[in-house]
Amino acid sequence: MAQWTSAVGATQLARLITSQQPRPAAAGARKPPAYRSLADGIRLLVLEGRVPVAARLPAERELATALTLSRTTVAAAYESLRAEGFLESRRGAGSWTCVPAGNPLPARGLEPLPPEALGSMIDLGCAALPAPEPWLTRAVQGALEELPPYAHTHGDYPAGLPALRRMLADRYTERGIPTMPEQIMVTTGAMGAIDAICHLFAGRGERIAVESPSYANILQLMREAGVRLVPVAMSDGLTGWDLPTWRQVLRDAAPRLAYVVADFHNPTGALATDEQRRAMVEAARSAGTVLVADETMAELQLDPDLEMPRPVCAFDPAGSTVVTVGSASKAFWAGMRIGWVRAAPDVIRSLVAARAYADLGTPVLEQLAVNWLMRTGGWAQAVELRRAQARENRDALVAAVRRELPDWEFEVPRGGLTLWARAGGLSGSRLAEVGERVGVRVPSGPRFGVDGAFEGYVRLPFTVGGPVADEAAGRLAAAARLVTTGAAGTDAQPPRTFVA
Repeated sequence: MAQWTSAVGATQLARLITSQQPRPAAAGARKPPAYRSLADGIRLLVLEGRVPVAARLPAERELATALTLSRTTVAAAYESLRAEGFLESRRGAGSWTCVPAGNPLPARGLEPLPPEALGSMIDLGCAALPAPEPWLTRAVQGALEELPPYAHTHGDYPAGLPALRRMLADRYTERGIPTMPEQIMVTTGAMGAIDAICHLFAGRGERIAVESPSYANILQLMREAGVRLVPVAMSDGLTGWDLPTWRQVLRDAAPRLAYVVADFHNPTGALATDEQRRAMVEAARSAGTVLVADETMAELQLDPDLEMPRPVCAFDPAGSTVVTVGSASKAFWAGMRIGWVRAAPDVIRSLVAARAYADLGTPVLEQLAVNWLMRTGGWAQAVELRRAQARENRDALVAAVRRELPDWEFEVPRGGLTLWARAGGLSGSRLAEVGERVGVRVPSGPRFGVDGAFEGYVRLPFTVGGPVADEAAGRLAAAARLVTTGAAGTDAQPPRTFVA
């Protein structure tokens, strides 16, 4: 019986391998043999999770043809991977990926480390901050006081608690976008919202246009839904939407959906202007594409003098083109799994009806907590605490990276939670691999692209500050030195426990 659960085609694997940047050679060092470079490339793809564990690899002859290499080279690479424990083979069943005993399975997304691992590892993988106390505790206490009337009901509210739907609608109205409660559905986080939208609008095989780069976990969610991702390249800088390219892609590919993060884009931190928002909505309307606007970062403007553009949905007064997604997870706390969708009433009705076959509804107590925060003014005060903390962390991290890694290139965003850095010509995948050995966890650029793009980048979130930011930058610099010298396999030291 075969031991593989998925398969990677020769063309796909060749594209992933050729997208990787070669390891820089130390002065006077000999170039590694071709089979060694190929084996290293496949091993990195497995460790990154970009080629799943238990994925059947193409036959040696097929991969050799796709890479324009000799079959002998591919056979030697496969044999090396078998010897290292990253490949198993059986006659008649082929070869499939695995990980050596004792190695952790690679993560496909950006899951946070368990708390017990944080003593020795600095986690820059997850863009989330601790709760802004005392507001979490106060919100939960307020929710408990308001819970008894709801406890006497069945507790199922597929569209969300009426009180929270009214509160969210009023907040949009205050921002200049008249909104009724019937245009709001409360979800289990923004991921739950986008998952529901994808299932409603885009079946398997449908096209979805996405920014390139884009948020890694959303890209993975869409892949697993079986859609076809159509990447639209971001231009350089912090106003990075290339409108002529967007118009062309929407016109030529006619995607069913387009997903954009116009407010402090994840991962680049870019902020779309009013004119860019208007143009994207017009292009989507002309193409018959539903534009999903992710506003999860919208309240995280870090520079006080920044004047925020109007929401994307403000440029769609008829409500026929834009579906907006919001969340409490970034602006307040990732553990508060409350998100929402703002859309036309008929879209909301369809989303609510489909919920009977999904998660039925969102936890009542958490909805009451968010409603309490927004009703009492606690939300605004908690968000201000979040902004101050993220601003302080951003400034500390930027200073530390500029000091320790002066050849890394980036622009400092004026909001959001992430810094998108070009890693001085190094491979982001190799930095991520070696970084874990020296005690810093950082996601590499290809996680945020489609089919292996952005190998030369890493994403750094504003989740650490002060001495921890200094230590994180120092460990990244150590990882960069090991990658540059090619000594990553032998000289990386286990991380020491670090207490801020």
